[in-house]
Amino acid sequence: MHTDELIKGLNAIIPDGISIQDFVMVTNTDNITAKQVLDVFIKNDIGQFDGDTIYFKTGDKMSAALLIISNGAQIENVAEHLDWKDFEDLVAQILEIKGFDTVKNMILTKPRMEIDVIGTNHGITMLIDCKHWKKLSNSALNTIVLKQIERVKHYVTKTGEIIAVPVIVTLYQEQIQFINKVPIVPIQQFSSFIDEFYGNLDQMKSIEK
Repeated sequence: MHTDELIKGLNAIIPDGISIQDFVMVTNTDNITAKQVLDVFIKNDIGQFDGDTIYFKTGDKMSAALLIISNGAQIENVAEHLDWKDFEDLVAQILEIKGFDTVKNMILTKPRMEIDVIGTNHGITMLIDCKHWKKLSNSALNTIVLKQIERVKHYVTKTGEIIAVPVIVTLYQEQIQFINKVPIVPIQQFSSFIDEFYGNLDQMKSIEK
Protein backbone atom coordinates (compact mmCIF):
# COMPACT_ATOMS: atom_id res chain seq x y z
CA MET A 1 0.00 0.00 0.00
CA HIS A 2 1.03 3.64 -0.44
CA THR A 3 3.38 4.97 2.22
CA ASP A 4 1.20 8.11 2.69
CA GLU A 5 -1.50 5.97 4.33
CA LEU A 6 1.07 4.21 6.51
CA ILE A 7 2.46 7.58 7.62
CA LYS A 8 -1.03 8.65 8.74
CA GLY A 9 -1.13 5.51 10.85
CA LEU A 10 1.77 6.82 12.95
CA ASN A 11 -0.56 9.35 14.57
CA ALA A 12 -2.69 6.56 16.04
CA ILE A 13 0.13 4.49 17.53
CA ILE A 14 -0.27 5.10 21.24
CA PRO A 15 0.88 2.86 24.11
CA ASP A 16 -2.70 2.21 25.31
CA GLY A 17 -5.40 0.43 23.35
CA ILE A 18 -7.26 2.14 20.51
CA SER A 19 -10.43 0.93 18.81
CA ILE A 20 -10.66 0.55 15.05
CA GLN A 21 -13.16 3.42 14.89
CA ASP A 22 -10.85 5.71 16.86
CA PHE A 23 -7.98 4.61 14.61
CA VAL A 24 -10.09 5.67 11.60
CA MET A 25 -10.81 9.07 13.19
CA VAL A 26 -7.22 9.80 14.28
CA THR A 27 -5.76 8.83 10.89
CA ASN A 28 -8.53 10.60 8.95
CA THR A 29 -9.05 7.57 6.71
CA ASP A 30 -11.90 5.15 6.04
CA ASN A 31 -12.49 1.73 7.56
CA ILE A 32 -10.95 -0.20 4.65
CA THR A 33 -7.77 1.91 4.55
CA ALA A 34 -7.42 1.81 8.35
CA LYS A 35 -7.67 -1.97 8.37
CA GLN A 36 -5.10 -2.22 5.56
CA VAL A 37 -2.68 0.00 7.53
CA LEU A 38 -3.22 -2.08 10.66
CA ASP A 39 -2.69 -5.24 8.62
CA VAL A 40 0.75 -4.01 7.54
CA PHE A 41 1.65 -3.00 11.09
CA ILE A 42 0.53 -6.23 12.70
CA LYS A 43 2.24 -8.42 10.07
CA ASN A 44 5.44 -6.63 11.08
CA ASP A 45 4.87 -7.22 14.81
CA ILE A 46 3.66 -3.66 15.42
CA GLY A 47 0.53 -3.76 17.56
CA GLN A 48 -1.75 -6.61 18.54
CA PHE A 49 -5.51 -7.09 18.24
CA ASP A 50 -7.64 -7.96 21.24
CA GLY A 51 -11.18 -8.08 19.91
CA ASP A 52 -11.84 -4.74 18.22
CA THR A 53 -9.04 -2.98 20.10
CA ILE A 54 -5.44 -2.67 18.97
CA TYR A 55 -2.75 -2.45 21.64
CA PHE A 56 0.64 -0.93 20.93
CA LYS A 57 3.72 -1.29 23.08
CA THR A 58 6.48 1.22 23.77
CA GLY A 59 8.75 1.42 20.75
CA ASP A 60 6.06 0.45 18.21
CA LYS A 61 5.84 3.98 16.82
CA MET A 62 9.56 4.00 16.13
CA SER A 63 9.41 0.51 14.60
CA ALA A 64 6.58 1.68 12.33
CA ALA A 65 8.55 4.79 11.31
CA LEU A 66 11.55 2.69 10.32
CA LEU A 67 9.31 0.22 8.48
CA ILE A 68 7.72 3.04 6.48
CA ILE A 69 11.13 4.53 5.64
CA SER A 70 12.35 1.10 4.49
CA ASN A 71 9.34 0.97 2.17
CA GLY A 72 10.49 4.11 0.37
CA ALA A 73 8.97 7.03 2.30
CA GLN A 74 11.04 10.17 2.66
CA ILE A 75 12.54 10.37 6.14
CA GLU A 76 11.45 14.00 6.61
CA ASN A 77 7.82 13.08 5.79
CA VAL A 78 7.89 10.44 8.50
CA ALA A 79 9.70 12.69 10.98
CA GLU A 80 6.91 15.29 10.75
CA HIS A 81 4.67 12.80 12.59
CA LEU A 82 7.15 12.24 15.40
CA ASP A 83 7.54 14.41 18.50
CA TRP A 84 10.93 15.54 19.84
CA LYS A 85 11.50 12.26 21.69
CA ASP A 86 10.52 10.18 18.67
CA PHE A 87 12.84 12.37 16.57
CA GLU A 88 15.76 11.66 18.91
CA ASP A 89 14.88 7.96 18.84
CA LEU A 90 14.95 8.03 15.03
CA VAL A 91 18.39 9.67 15.00
CA ALA A 92 19.67 7.05 17.47
CA GLN A 93 18.11 4.20 15.47
CA ILE A 94 19.80 5.36 12.26
CA LEU A 95 23.15 5.49 14.11
CA GLU A 96 22.60 1.99 15.50
CA ILE A 97 21.76 0.62 12.05
CA LYS A 98 25.10 2.06 10.90
CA GLY A 99 26.95 0.24 13.69
CA PHE A 100 27.26 2.98 16.30
CA ASP A 101 26.83 2.45 20.04
CA THR A 102 24.38 5.08 21.25
CA VAL A 103 23.39 6.91 24.41
CA LYS A 104 20.40 9.27 24.60
CA ASN A 105 19.84 12.29 26.84
CA MET A 106 23.14 12.25 28.73
CA ILE A 107 23.23 14.79 31.56
CA LEU A 108 26.54 16.46 32.41
CA THR A 109 26.98 18.44 35.62
CA LYS A 110 28.92 21.50 36.79
CA PRO A 111 27.61 23.15 34.69
CA ARG A 112 24.49 21.12 33.89
CA MET A 113 24.22 20.30 30.19
CA GLU A 114 22.24 17.69 28.26
CA ILE A 115 23.35 15.95 25.08
CA ASP A 116 20.48 14.56 23.00
CA VAL A 117 22.19 11.64 21.24
CA ILE A 118 25.73 10.27 21.43
CA GLY A 119 27.03 7.80 18.86
CA THR A 120 30.42 6.08 19.09
CA ASN A 121 32.16 3.93 16.50
CA HIS A 122 35.81 3.26 15.63
CA GLY A 123 37.00 5.37 18.57
CA ILE A 124 35.26 8.55 17.43
CA THR A 125 32.19 9.98 19.17
CA MET A 126 29.50 12.02 17.45
CA LEU A 127 27.56 14.29 19.83
CA ILE A 128 24.25 15.29 18.30
CA ASP A 129 21.83 18.10 19.08
CA CYS A 130 18.43 17.22 17.57
CA LYS A 131 16.32 20.16 16.45
CA HIS A 132 12.78 19.03 15.75
CA TRP A 133 11.74 22.54 14.74
CA LYS A 134 10.69 24.13 11.50
CA LYS A 135 12.87 26.71 9.74
CA LEU A 136 15.89 27.97 11.68
CA SER A 137 17.42 31.37 10.97
CA ASN A 138 21.17 31.74 10.50
CA SER A 139 21.48 33.60 13.80
CA ALA A 140 19.58 30.82 15.59
CA LEU A 141 21.83 28.20 13.97
CA ASN A 142 24.94 30.13 15.03
CA THR A 143 23.76 30.13 18.65
CA ILE A 144 22.87 26.42 18.49
CA VAL A 145 26.32 25.57 17.08
CA LEU A 146 28.18 27.55 19.76
CA LYS A 147 26.18 25.86 22.52
CA GLN A 148 26.84 22.43 21.07
CA ILE A 149 30.58 23.11 20.87
CA GLU A 150 30.52 24.02 24.58
CA ARG A 151 28.65 20.80 25.38
CA VAL A 152 31.21 18.73 23.48
CA LYS A 153 34.12 20.44 25.26
CA HIS A 154 32.42 19.75 28.59
CA TYR A 155 31.79 16.12 27.58
CA VAL A 156 35.43 15.55 26.61
CA THR A 157 36.62 17.08 29.89
CA LYS A 158 34.20 14.98 31.96
CA THR A 159 34.57 11.65 30.16
CA GLY A 160 38.12 11.75 28.85
CA GLU A 161 36.82 10.84 25.40
CA ILE A 162 39.67 11.11 22.90
CA ILE A 163 37.91 12.57 19.83
CA ALA A 164 34.40 14.06 19.81
CA VAL A 165 32.59 15.77 16.94
CA PRO A 166 29.61 18.14 17.40
CA VAL A 167 26.74 17.61 14.95
CA ILE A 168 23.32 19.25 14.61
CA VAL A 169 20.47 17.24 13.04
CA THR A 170 17.41 19.20 11.94
CA LEU A 171 14.05 18.39 10.41
CA TYR A 172 13.59 21.11 7.83
CA GLN A 173 17.03 22.13 6.55
CA GLU A 174 17.27 21.59 2.80
CA GLN A 175 20.95 20.67 2.60
CA ILE A 176 23.98 20.03 4.76
CA GLN A 177 25.75 23.23 5.77
CA PHE A 178 28.66 24.02 8.06
CA ILE A 179 28.96 26.74 10.69
CA ASN A 180 32.36 26.94 12.42
CA LYS A 181 33.07 23.54 10.80
CA VAL A 182 30.09 22.03 12.64
CA PRO A 183 27.81 20.08 10.25
CA ILE A 184 24.10 20.91 10.28
CA VAL A 185 22.45 17.88 8.73
CA PRO A 186 18.86 17.48 7.49
CA ILE A 187 17.33 14.27 8.84
CA GLN A 188 16.73 13.04 5.29
CA GLN A 189 20.48 13.19 4.61
CA PHE A 190 21.62 11.86 7.99
CA SER A 191 22.07 8.27 6.79
CA SER A 192 24.32 9.28 3.88
CA PHE A 193 26.14 11.75 6.15
CA ILE A 194 27.09 8.84 8.43
CA ASP A 195 28.25 6.79 5.43
CA GLU A 196 30.66 9.59 4.49
CA PHE A 197 31.47 10.66 8.06
CA TYR A 198 34.96 9.20 8.41
CA GLY A 199 36.06 10.33 4.97
CA ASN A 200 35.01 13.91 5.74
CA LEU A 201 36.38 14.20 9.28
CA ASP A 202 39.07 16.65 8.21
CA GLN A 203 36.33 19.11 7.21
CA MET A 204 34.63 18.96 10.62
CA LYS A 205 35.39 20.47 13.97
CA SER A 206 36.73 17.80 16.29
CA ILE A 207 37.43 18.33 19.96
CA GLU A 208 40.18 16.23 21.44
CA LYS A 209 41.32 15.46 24.94
